[in-house]
Amino acid sequence: MHRRALGLLFAALAVGLGLIAVYAALAGGRVWVIAVAAGGLSLWMADIARRAFRRSP
Repeated sequence: MHRRALGLLFAALAVGLGLIAVYAALAGGRVWVIAVAAGGLSLWMADIARRAFRRSP
């Protein structure tokens, strides 16, 4: 049960960071650094969520 909750937490974080990356990329200018960093963190959190969901019985 705890693994599923962690999976949901990391999935929510991945979605939030993904949205931040999209909005930062659309803003243009110097915030591309934020877009790249948020995109990378989003992918990392999504991978953690995927692993947590896969291991749950």
